[in-house]
Amino acid sequence: MLDHTTRPNNLPAAPGVGYKPQHFAQIMEYANPVAWLEIHAENYMGDGGRPIAQLRHLSEQFPISVHGVGLSIGGEGPLDADHLARLKHLVGWLNPASFSEHLAWSTHDSHFLNDLLPLPYTDTTLDRVCEHIDQVQETVGRQMLLENPSSYLAFEESTWSEPDFLREIAGRTGCGLLLDVNNVFVSATNLDFSPQGYIDTYPLDKVGEIHLGGHDEDQDDNGHPLLIDSHGREVVDPVWALLDYVLERSGPKPVLIEWDTDVPDWPVLRAEADRAQAALDRIPA
Repeated sequence: MLDHTTRPNNLPAAPGVGYKPQHFAQIMEYANPVAWLEIHAENYMGDGGRPIAQLRHLSEQFPISVHGVGLSIGGEGPLDADHLARLKHLVGWLNPASFSEHLAWSTHDSHFLNDLLPLPYTDTTLDRVCEHIDQVQETVGRQMLLENPSSYLAFEESTWSEPDFLREIAGRTGCGLLLDVNNVFVSATNLDFSPQGYIDTYPLDKVGEIHLGGHDEDQDDNGHPLLIDSHGREVVDPVWALLDYVLERSGPKPVLIEWDTDVPDWPVLRAEADRAQAALDRIPA
């Protein structure tokens, strides 16, 4: 297990937003737009051009969180060596304040699936995920945060609860956790469990970052509510309430607003960040 004490995650316990290039001018013009920014790693694995130039400029002004979506940590096959090398290069020159990935898989043989797919929580899966996380952390030379998924089905063969599974991974590998509160709410609705009960058993002491995002509402074939983690609208009130429930138990944490589709104008996104700041302000330091 890698000793990460020399490369800790270092985001402020304040609101951040997912960076979108159309907001570059407004972010640079505002006196205090947000405390930090997140980028998706796969958008910045090239060697030059405007995206890299803008990112270099932003990194001089803001702590940056690098959030990967393509490593396929839970995939049955080995990690993609070329992808991992590109990630190492990005993290090396950017020196971000945080790096995270998903508890999911998105590859099969040589095919990449444009989705983050769930895993059965078994001993076999646990060993494979821990092996992959060890490889990632050794390669990039820093701690990784692992994000809980949004789920639409449960596996009969699972022998671990999701919070216990994540706790065991963190204990074995030394990775931290990224708690996506919207994902908890989506999964709880779809799989009919208590989101507060989930939080009560979650290892909040391992959390280095919290995510909030919007979701879409649908119904399954039986007419039951089905929530889709879309990142395409504002955060709904029950998710804000669940954030309050988390922060009351965890204390202040870095809180990110994710809005990746149907991206709004900057003032709308900034208003969501302001609401996150209000939630943090209610929590004693």
